[in-house]
Amino acid sequence: MSITSYNPADPADLVVAVEAPGAEAVRAAVGRARAAQAGWLAAGAGARSATLGRVAEAVEAHAEELAALIVREVGKPLAEARGEVARTAAIWRYYAQAPYEPSGAVHETAAGPGLLLTRRRPYGVAGLIAPWNFPLAIPSWKAAPALAVGNTAVLKPAPEATACALRLAELTALASLPEDVFTVLPGGAEEGVALVEAADVVSFTGSTGVGRAVVRAATGRGVPVQAELGGLNAALVLPDADVELAAGHIAAAIAGYAGQKCTATSRVIAVGAAYAPLREALVKALAAVDDSVCGPVVNEAARERMTGAVSSAVEAGASVLVGGGVPERAGWYVEPTLLADVPDQHPLAREEFFGPVAVLHAAADLDEAIALANDTPHSLATSVHTRSLDAALAAADRLDAGMIRVNAPSSGVDFHLPFGGTKGASHGEREQGRAALEFYTVSRTVSVLPGGGL
Repeated sequence: MSITSYNPADPADLVVAVEAPGAEAVRAAVGRARAAQAGWLAAGAGARSATLGRVAEAVEAHAEELAALIVREVGKPLAEARGEVARTAAIWRYYAQAPYEPSGAVHETAAGPGLLLTRRRPYGVAGLIAPWNFPLAIPSWKAAPALAVGNTAVLKPAPEATACALRLAELTALASLPEDVFTVLPGGAEEGVALVEAADVVSFTGSTGVGRAVVRAATGRGVPVQAELGGLNAALVLPDADVELAAGHIAAAIAGYAGQKCTATSRVIAVGAAYAPLREALVKALAAVDDSVCGPVVNEAARERMTGAVSSAVEAGASVLVGGGVPERAGWYVEPTLLADVPDQHPLAREEFFGPVAVLHAAADLDEAIALANDTPHSLATSVHTRSLDAALAAADRLDAGMIRVNAPSSGVDFHLPFGGTKGASHGEREQGRAALEFYTVSRTVSVLPGGGL
């Protein structure tokens, strides 16, 4: 089986083609990683810290090349691609300090002399399955903490991001990461299944259906697993909000990178008198979005899924306020689109479509807006736009979302803070920040008593 990756802005441009290695190759790679893990852990905090720091330097030294590759392979606008490269370097540098973090605590004995310790230790081999939309940042925020605490890692990237993942592997080698400590294996479903079946700890980001299968397979083996499965994210705009500012933030969260972020806004909920001015401002803001912000969706199937959903909603009684079409040019482009009057049970109102399309709702008051926002099987990020601190705090207390952003786009992520959603959006421990260090380690209790007594 051949793994191919094409340029979404120029579908005739083949970025990379490699042969899928197969399940046996995955098992062999995990075996080599397991053999290398003891030496990587024994190298000590100083060696791991220095190596991860060199990876950050290698990413920075090749920043423009990497940004151009991201643009070419996944269609990310150049400004966002440069931002992702900078974030990738920052992620490796942040986790380069983690080996020096305390790995446990000392506790008092219940009675008599002795020493009680808790220590966190690595599991062994981390199996990482990453999506295509952040082809450097997401593999990095999975691999860097796993490596920092002494695991080795095997990464299976999405086929659409194969070239970026292979280049990241080359840069880690350039930074003198020891052989078999970090391995990238391109592949498809066969390789992903094999990795989940062989790894000691699993981290997955991708579609809900595949993610649930990964969770079942890993938990069936008794292996720790975290899975990020996307979200149907809302933006709430209250009557006292700065409507123009809110519209700019929401348009960016709908159409930035063609809406291909799990934190993108796909539902806009206008409260009371905010509806009419927000509708006008948001239509204007989305109409002004160009390719330097939006870009293409990843492939033809994604475009067909988006345009089909819009047509289906219109047939069901929805109205297109802006966009809804396909530009007349090469590449898998979709116009930034806003719809109103979408039936509550239509897929656009219930499912994540991963494109630059959003639905506008009206709510009589904040209570109704929160109920609408929470009426979803998976919620990752919600934005709230208001000048009222009381309203912002009330919404933050009652919204079912893993991340709540006030007067900001839903699509922002702070890599040093926990990342994850609620309900069906996430499974297991959070990613990023200190939470990631805990996920990739297991706690052990050590009792040391004098004279060998028990």
